[in-house]
Formats: sequence, C-alpha cells, structure tokens
Amino acid sequence: MTTDEVWKLPAIVNRFLSYRAAIPLAQEQIGVMMSILKTREQPVENFLDLGCGDGILGAAILGEYPKSHGVLADFSEPMLVQAREGLNDYASQLAFENLDYGDKAWVNRMQAHGPFDAIVSGYSIHHQPDVRKPEVYTEIFSLLKPGGWFINIEHVSSAAQLNVDLFEHHYTSARYAIEKQNGGTRTLEQIAEEYAIRPDKAANILVPVELQCNWLRAIGYEEVDCYMRIYELAVFGGRKPK
Repeated sequence: MTTDEVWKLPAIVNRFLSYRAAIPLAQEQIGVMMSILKTREQPVENFLDLGCGDGILGAAILGEYPKSHGVLADFSEPMLVQAREGLNDYASQLAFENLDYGDKAWVNRMQAHGPFDAIVSGYSIHHQPDVRKPEVYTEIFSLLKPGGWFINIEHVSSAAQLNVDLFEHHYTSARYAIEKQNGGTRTLEQIAEEYAIRPDKAANILVPVELQCNWLRAIGYEEVDCYMRIYELAVFGGRKPK
C-alpha cells in the first residue's frame, strides 16, 4: 500500500471525519471559497469537487446554487460512500467518480462532464508528489470554462517551525476537547502522541503556498492569490481568463 492509500481504509476515514471540527477555522475557509465563487457574474451551474472526501465542499456549493450539477471525485470508496449518503437529496444532479487523479487519464473521464464553472479541492492535492502538483493544476485549468475558478483549500508547508507547532497544538487541543465532550478519558499528551505517529502522516507532501501560486500564474490563471491562511492551512486559487 502506498502512503496515500491509507485513505482507502474505513478506520482512517472515520477517524478524520470524527475530528474534522478540530481543524482551525474550517468553516471560515469554506466561507472564503464561497465568497470567491459568488463574485461570478453567473451562478455556478457545473462544478467538480476533486478529492471530495465526504462532499463537504460540494455541499456548500449546492447550498448556494441548489440547481447546479456536479461531479464528486475521490479514490477512496469509504469517502465516496459518505458523500453519496450526505448528498442523497441532490443525487439526480450529481455524479460520483472513483478515480485517482495521480493518473493523468483522469482528465479524459472528466471531459465528459465538463467544462466546469468551478473546480474545488480540499486537503487533497498535497498528497501528490511535488512534480505532479503543477501538472494537476494544468489539467484542472484545461477543464475549466473561460472565467471558471479553481479554489484549493490546502495543507501547505511553513517556513517557521513555530507555525507547525502552533497548528499541531491547536488541532490536538481541539481533538482533546471533542473527546472529553464525548466522554473520552485520554489525556492531551496521549492524543498529541497519536497524532505525531498517525498512519497518514507520510502521505503529506507539503509545498509553500507562495510557490503553488506561482505555478498557477505560470499556467495562465489570473486573480491568483492566497485568500486566507491560518497556520499550515491556506485557501488559494485563481480564475481562467474569460
């Protein structure tokens, strides 16, 4: 099993989803994503949630644009199961695709659904090798309509170790509070130790957000920027020229 394939394990998926509320300003990050999309002159009619997990980003888009159609793609079937269940009310408007976008052939499958007004991704692309990341951004660019947005909510690297430490302290403290509220008995130290040796840690291949924004500019995206950052988490992206 390769490092990122741990996300195909139900136990890993369930653990992540049970503690997602511990992610710093998670809802605010989604709010920034939606604020960007709402600057469009026209509603989002067709979107792709790449590495969709349980569909939380797609759900936000559908909440604002309930008539839109979308594709939710992930290589983790346990995540797709959660997405299908959570978005069942929109089932007739959605396609769920089990695919690995580490394989360049994924673009061919998505061309049948596109082009897209918006392509969004959350905590996913950082699992790709560094050489693959700009290729994925180029492939996303090819699938966007003119004027379409790519927005990435992502785990990025930090120049300062203090930033890493602050993130880990915030996250593990929030996990401790969640466990305590649910009747758990583990200490903060035990939770921090578990986080330090988590099985998905090796799948994180982090890159500075500034470098990734430069990749987007070189590809041809406009309005490229980091629109929000807290610790090691960033919301960044750009628009395909109209």
